[in-house]
Amino acid sequence: MPLLLDVRDLVTRFRTDGATVHAVNGISFTLDEGESMGIVGESGSGKSVSMMSLMGLIGDPPGRIESGQALYRGRDLLRLSAAELRQVRGKEIAMIFQDPMTSLNPVLPVGLQMTEMIGLHLRLGPKAAKAHAIEMFERVGLPRARERLGDFPFQFSGGQRQRIMIAMALSCGPNLLIADEPTTALDVTIQAQIVDLIQGLQRELGMAVIWISHNLGLVAGVVDKVAVMYGGHIVEQAPVDALFERPRHPYTRGLLQAMPRLEGRDAARLVPIDGSPPDLREHPVTCAFAPRCVHAVERCREALPPLSGPTASQVARCWRADEMDAVRTQELA
Repeated sequence: MPLLLDVRDLVTRFRTDGATVHAVNGISFTLDEGESMGIVGESGSGKSVSMMSLMGLIGDPPGRIESGQALYRGRDLLRLSAAELRQVRGKEIAMIFQDPMTSLNPVLPVGLQMTEMIGLHLRLGPKAAKAHAIEMFERVGLPRARERLGDFPFQFSGGQRQRIMIAMALSCGPNLLIADEPTTALDVTIQAQIVDLIQGLQRELGMAVIWISHNLGLVAGVVDKVAVMYGGHIVEQAPVDALFERPRHPYTRGLLQAMPRLEGRDAARLVPIDGSPPDLREHPVTCAFAPRCVHAVERCREALPPLSGPTASQVARCWRADEMDAVRTQELA
C-alpha cells in the first residue's frame, strides 16, 4: 500500500525583476494514511509556500516549481493538468488558510459558496447540496446553521468564519487536510476550540492532517511527527516526543528555548534567537543558520550539511548534530 503523500526534493522559486527568491530548497517528507505532521518555523521559512506548491496555488509568474515530486497515492501532483488538479484539490486534499476573510468571497453568501463546491465535487443537486451544507455547518458548531446560509462573511465573527472554512474544507471528505496556521488571528479560547474541532473530525473521518505553525507548543499535543523549516530547508525531522526531548539542530533548540514555561527554574524566562532570518535572494550553499548559531564552526560556513541522523525518522541538517546531546547535558548540569 503506497504512502498517502511522498514529497521528494521539492524546489520552488520566485523570480522578480531584481533577483530570484529561493523559497523552498529541496524538501522531502512522507505522510501515512491518518497520520498527523507539524511543519514549524519562523515566518518566511517556506512552510506555506511548500504546501501551496503541492496544491497548485503558486502563481506562475512570478512563482515556479522548478523540480521535485509530490506523490499523492502514487500520482505526482506536480505533473497533473489544471483540470486534474482541480478534481483533487478540495475533494481529496483540502486546505484551511489562516485568514478566512481572504479565502471566502466577501460578496457571496456563505451558503452559496458551500453548495457550489459541494455540487462540483460530489455531483449533488441543489436540494441535496444545501442539506449537506447545513449538516457540515452544524457539525463544526456553527450556531443557527440553517438560518445563516444567506449571510455574508462579514456578518460572522472570526471564530465562526474559521469554522465555516473548516466545514468547507471537510465537506467532501478529504483524505488529507492542510491547516495553515488556522488559529493565528483568534483569541486563546477560540484557538483551543478550533484545534479540538479539527482533531475530533480527524479521528471521526480518519484523515491525515498537516499542521503549519510557528508555534511548537501548538503542534506538541496534536501531531505524530514534526519537520522544522529554516531558510527554505527542512533542518530537522523527528517523531514529536523525540524532537522535544532530544532536539538535534541548534535552530530547533532555539525554538524550544523561546517557548514560555509556567514552571521550573526557567519559568517565565524567554531566550530569543539572536540575529535575523536569511535573505532568500541568496542561494544557500552553506548552513543558512550559521550566522545566528552559537555552536557554528568553520565547516558550517563552508558547506551545506546533509540530513542525517541515528534513524531514518530522526534526522537533522547540522554538522554538529551528534554533539547536541552533550551540549544539552552541560546546560542542564
